[in-house]
Order: sequence, then structure tokens, then C-alpha cells
Amino acid sequence: MNIKKLTLSISVISSLALPRAAAADLEVEFIEGAPRDSFILKNVGGCELGAVQFEIDFESSIAGLIFEVSDEGEGVEVSQPFEVTAGAKYLIAQPLVADGDQRAKFDMAGLGTNETFAFTIDVDASLGTRGNTVADSEISGTKFSLHLGGGTYSAVMGIEAQVILTAPNCLT
Repeated sequence: MNIKKLTLSISVISSLALPRAAAADLEVEFIEGAPRDSFILKNVGGCELGAVQFEIDFESSIAGLIFEVSDEGEGVEVSQPFEVTAGAKYLIAQPLVADGDQRAKFDMAGLGTNETFAFTIDVDASLGTRGNTVADSEISGTKFSLHLGGGTYSAVMGIEAQVILTAPNCLT
């Protein structure tokens, strides 16, 4: 047998036979709504997410996005506070989100495979002419991070208003 064929056969067999570490993948979707905007987080990976911290960072967003949770703050027109709409049992503590903040952190645990955590809040643009609505392209540049197992795994949202955060394996 040819050495090249033998090497290829062994590598193909070993890649099929050896178990792979499951990835911890979190899909994040933003849905513009009036008066409430929605964020939907779905565990699309191969393992349950144990204790993790999820973070939204609008600092590099194209439209200079901010959270508007109070009528007295920096936002435009109607404000909406943070409200969990699905998966409340996965949230360890209520996040501290102030009016005009560009960052929010969520301490979570136990989000199983194919499980969803979702919430509504008002997001406004501080740049441009349409402050009270956020088009998909205006969320572009927003950074989402997942802190787990001593590592941070981040992704930047593009114009499609959806992104997947991937940790290399299940480090919960």
C-alpha cells in the first residue's frame, strides 16, 4: 500500500472516530421594535452554558447606540426598561442598565442546548436623524462578548443584526 494513501486513510479514520469537544455557541439576534427592542440569545452549541457573563457593547456601533430606560435621560421619546421575555430562570441577577449606557452585562447560568434567553429594552441612536428607531445597519459594529471558563469570546455584529459567539469548547 502506498504510504500517502495509508496516511490519508488513518487521518480520515481518526477524524471520524475520535470525539470532538463540543463548542459553546451562542446566537444573538437584535430585533427593532416600537417601543421595545428585543435581544434573543439562543444556545446553538453542543453543551449547556454554566456560569457565564454575556455583554453588549455599543461603543463602536455605527449609530452610537445607547440604552434608553428612563424618560429623564438621553434617549429619544419613549423609554422602556429592561424586561425578560423568555428564560428568566437563566438570569442570576437583574442587570444594572442606566439611561444612556452603552454597555450592559448579564450574569447567567444553565442555558441548555437549544434554550433561549430573551429580553426587551429600548435602544436609541445618538448619531444620525432617526434616534428612536434602530435599523439593522445601525447596530453594525456592536460588540457582543461571552465570558466563560476564564476566557472571553467576542464577535461584532454586522448589518444582518445577528451574530454567533463561539467558545472553542464547553468550559463551564
